[in-house]
Amino acid sequence: MLEKITPLILTYNEEQNIVRTLEHLTWATSIVVIDSYSTDNTLHILDSYSQIKLFKRKFDTHATQWNYGLDQVQSEWILSLDADYVVTDELINEIQNFPLDNPIDGYFAKFKYCVFGQPLRGTILPPREVLFRKNKAMYIDDGHTQLLKNKGNSSQLSAYIHHDDRKPLNRWLWAQDRYMIIESKKLLETPNNQLSLGDRIRKQKILAPFIILVYCLILKGGILDGWHGWYYAFQRVLAEILLSIHIIEAEKLKH
Repeated sequence: MLEKITPLILTYNEEQNIVRTLEHLTWATSIVVIDSYSTDNTLHILDSYSQIKLFKRKFDTHATQWNYGLDQVQSEWILSLDADYVVTDELINEIQNFPLDNPIDGYFAKFKYCVFGQPLRGTILPPREVLFRKNKAMYIDDGHTQLLKNKGNSSQLSAYIHHDDRKPLNRWLWAQDRYMIIESKKLLETPNNQLSLGDRIRKQKILAPFIILVYCLILKGGILDGWHGWYYAFQRVLAEILLSIHIIEAEKLKH
């Protein structure tokens, strides 16, 4: 099964993360990377891996960038990864044991969020369909991120991917600010009856940061992870505060 899979990765200034991701993909004969013209050491790192096929494309939206990447892959199956995703040995072993006559067309993976390499007990990250047949799938934009539309049958992997982002705080803030501008636009332009309960709460601005603090620390058990859990909870609270500020700003600018 592994011989039929090509990992696909998007990069932009990922020198703090990309080596850990690539070190867990040594089984792949080919890795396709779509880079958005990185200005740090990312391209130099990528050049040191012989199995990488590098393509450069100016970033516009996540969906168009991912779909461009799909077009560059030649294998039957694609494993789509962010540059801070670490594929665990357990997940690779699970995939390796799939039957060759597998009737499933795509697989969702669960995540363990890591703080400075330490996996947490819980995360607010939902499962993502990361492994799929190329001829069955395409990406569409969804707020600040993207969704995979799979025309076939999907299933769930039991093993985890580690989300281990070690970029510095200023880069994290820069990215979150960009994401929340897009997310606020989505929330304000979507009728309430088409939003999930969580998004309707976020749209109210005031409650969401407090709710996410309780959710991360208590419901997801972050308080048991020590300072790593508090760090993650503070990150998510700060992201929700940025979203609330952008929603308020957008609402006021309309008047």
